[in-house]
Amino acid sequence: MTLRTALERGALITIPVLMLAGCGTSGPKNVIGLKSVAGVDLVGARGATPADQRKIDRTVVGLCAAAVWTRADCARHGGRQDVSG
Repeated sequence: MTLRTALERGALITIPVLMLAGCGTSGPKNVIGLKSVAGVDLVGARGATPADQRKIDRTVVGLCAAAVWTRADCARHGGRQDVSG
């Protein structure tokens, strides 16, 4: 085996290994962005009262506005088909 072949083989093995290792070592991110979209209204809501339903609705509005859910998902929540966006 020549030196060039050995170096090429080493590079072909090392590069993918380093790329995969780099992709797997990122730490958890903060959830400030998600919290700003979904809000905290849902915390403690059980859906048993009109106030709970309003909390659920406010959460869904934020998720729909941020396009986290599809238009069809948002329409199913409200039972309406005229969802804009």
